[in-house]
Parts: sequence; C-alpha cells; structure tokens
Amino acid sequence: MPTSDTAAEENPKIAGTAAFSKFMAVLQLIADQETPLSIAQLSAQSGYPRPTVYRILAALMAEGMVVENARTKNFELGPRLINLASKSWSKSDIRTAAIDALHTLRDTTRETVHLAVPSDNGMVYIEKLESPQAVRMTSRVGTRVTLYSSSVGKAYLAALGEEQRRSLLRAVKLQKFTEHTITEPEALRAELAMTEQRGYAEDREENEAQIFCLGAAIRGSDGAPVACISISIPVFRKHEDLQATYIDPLLATCKAISLKLAGPR
Repeated sequence: MPTSDTAAEENPKIAGTAAFSKFMAVLQLIADQETPLSIAQLSAQSGYPRPTVYRILAALMAEGMVVENARTKNFELGPRLINLASKSWSKSDIRTAAIDALHTLRDTTRETVHLAVPSDNGMVYIEKLESPQAVRMTSRVGTRVTLYSSSVGKAYLAALGEEQRRSLLRAVKLQKFTEHTITEPEALRAELAMTEQRGYAEDREENEAQIFCLGAAIRGSDGAPVACISISIPVFRKHEDLQATYIDPLLATCKAISLKLAGPR
C-alpha cells in the first residue's frame, strides 16, 4: 500500500487549480453562446452561486477578458481575449502548414472547408474557408463542435488509439441535436470502427439539419492525430459521386498536410 507521501507525489495538487477551473468554465460558457448571457443564466448553466459568478465576472472584466453589454447588461468576450486568440490563430503551426492546401480543397470542391483541433472533449474550428456558392455555413472560427456528432470529431476519435478513445468518450454525454444524431454508445462505437476502416468520417445531418459533412484526420510526425479537416455540403447539392468529388480530394489534402508537418526525412 502506498504511503500518504507517495500518494501525494503520484497525484500532485496544483495550487489554484479549482479557482482557475471556475474562471475557465464561465469564460467557456460566454464563448460558446450565440448571444451574451446574464449573470442569472451564467449561474444556472455553470452551477455556481450568483455571488461566485459575479466575482469571477468582475475579475475577468478587470483584465479585459469579458465586457458587459451596455444595452442588455449581459456579458460577452472582451477585446483582450479576442486579441490573444487572434495571435494564437495567426501563429498556429497547423493552420500555417494547412492554409494553402485548404484553399485548394475549397476551390476544388466549391464547398465550405473547416480546420479543427481537439479541445478538451470537443473540437474547435481554427480556420474556415467559405463556399463560393449561394448557401453558406453559419459556423465561424472558434466554434466548438462535439466529438460524436461532427465529422471532424468522429475522424479524430477514429484516428486515436483504443484506450485514448475510450478515455475521451467516458467524459462525453451523448445529446441529440437532430433526429439523425447518434446517441447510443454501441451505435457510436460501430460508427467509429467504420470510420477507422475507411479512413474518413461522415456527419449525416447529425450536427445540423440539411448539412452533410465529410471529415478526415491530419497526423503529426508521431502518427497521432493533431487536427481534422471537414467539407460541409448542403444536402440538396451533394454530388452523387462522393468519392471523386469530395473524399479523394479530402484524403489527399490531409495526407499532404501530414507530410508537411512531419518535415523532411
């Protein structure tokens, strides 16, 4: 049996982690919403008491991370956070390595292309190239999508090792976004096995009605997935020949970016 000292070494506590986690939880709630939230809404969604949320917001506003809307008195992301995010976005090695190939993929398919990276138990878009055609996507850079309902999420999960995949899925609550969303664990496991076998993922109106997506993983120098690319297509204009029109260009793009990230051999 390990001693208390040994246990402490195996499970070190970092001072301030709990408080910082609360700050991040509130900040994430503000970032994920389409419209600014009130203190009451932030308290209800975070589960923290209103006085706690108030103190967190006061600290975030003091640092320019959050601002209060003068008209509604609700809260939204502040200029300092947006500036930091912009710097991170512009300096991303993955985005820099991928951007030219993403433009080529968008021009080839004439559909919206997203580049996403893993973030906690989801995926975040760090680049979006809009379709030149009439109907476009409502997503934006910074949008978070789930691991189980999006093509980038499923592509990422399928590219992981089995143990890491199981660990991530244990923290995921399967919620229904459309009538097509997979919410049964066994069905999701079967879907991921199929995705791993064929090398790309499908989002068959699971994340957004009337939108079909294809996704595939970009791998780092060690072979592990580091990002994913998706092609988002309105169902009404989806081409019958998925393989030639979308899948082959998508897989070729992911392969080219993976080789670029790996560097010269």
